[in-house]
Amino acid sequence: MDRNIGKNIKYIGCDDPSIDLFESQYAVPNGVSYNSYVILDEKVAVLDTADGRVSEQWFANLAAALGTREPDYLIVSHMEPDHARNIGRFLEKYPSAKIVGNAKTFVMFPQYFSDDISGRQIVVKEGDELSLGEHTLAFIMAPMVHWPEVMMEYEKSEKILFSADAFGKFGTLGTDEPWTDEARRYYCNIVGKYGSMVQGVLKKAAALDIKTICPLHGPVLKGDLGLYLGKYDLWSRYVPEERGVVVAYASIHGNTAGAAHILRDELEKAGEKTVLLDLARCDMAEAVAQVFRFDRLALLSCTYDAGLFPCMQDFLLHLRSKAVQGRTVGLVENGSWAPAAGKLMAEMLSSMKNMTVLDPVVTVRGAVKDDTMSALKALAAALHKR
Repeated sequence: MDRNIGKNIKYIGCDDPSIDLFESQYAVPNGVSYNSYVILDEKVAVLDTADGRVSEQWFANLAAALGTREPDYLIVSHMEPDHARNIGRFLEKYPSAKIVGNAKTFVMFPQYFSDDISGRQIVVKEGDELSLGEHTLAFIMAPMVHWPEVMMEYEKSEKILFSADAFGKFGTLGTDEPWTDEARRYYCNIVGKYGSMVQGVLKKAAALDIKTICPLHGPVLKGDLGLYLGKYDLWSRYVPEERGVVVAYASIHGNTAGAAHILRDELEKAGEKTVLLDLARCDMAEAVAQVFRFDRLALLSCTYDAGLFPCMQDFLLHLRSKAVQGRTVGLVENGSWAPAAGKLMAEMLSSMKNMTVLDPVVTVRGAVKDDTMSALKALAAALHKR
């Protein structure tokens, strides 16, 4: 990528293609980037550090950008270790640099570092500004997007929003793929719970003339920013992006899977767009992202030890934890004796906001037979009408 973001503003981040799990839970087959930036003006400001996995490369990138100069400020947008791991080493290497954060930043600082920063802190709040010369940073507080101390910086002369974790995506900068899919999976699973807070930040952003967005993961965004802002508006309001049905199933011996395939086929015959998910095998983060994407959901689960098959229970727990809401759901349960999955799925859905569960629950006992085939077709028709 072009490391020149603007006039004397450079990208100094690093790709990490070898990481397998982001935050030790999200599969990242194309790795991830840790973004960091430096503004070289009358004063020099470094915006965030990087994860410990890329420390040496990050310090080399910083040194190359600085040349013979030394930084005056380190701006800490976010204290999460994938961006803040190298703060202590930075402060040792550049003893005259000041560290800029908000009050919550400096509450968290001693939880991670033992450095004595007395006399080196600059505490900022909403609306404060830091002049670097030609460039001026205005600070925007973004609590719970997705930690309480998060803040963004708006560079006023070049209209650049340094957006912390917002507008990020999985994948290295060298990965050739569309922004939306991996940005959706990133947003829904990392920020998804905090939609109301994201809405608050979007309202602040609407008052700014933004030409470039510089996130802490993923590509720098330029040009028509409507796509990115529009997706964040939908996701943070839990509004589906498009019509379609996610058919998610948990099957032991294949009979519930067979019912799921039948239901999917019936929906597609009716002209519906569908996504079929085997919850025992698919990426759970991607499954959550698809529910954010589409407006309807069909859940099919066998009964297991008088409860839900574990992967279905895990899926519903993920949906609840990410505050998924406002979806129409059809339920199919399977059990050779005492089927209970339908009731249990409905109970878990009842703890989520504005979830409409279609009646009746379809009960399959073992393999799909003529009567359950008719019930599955009726469920497909009911989902199609919504």
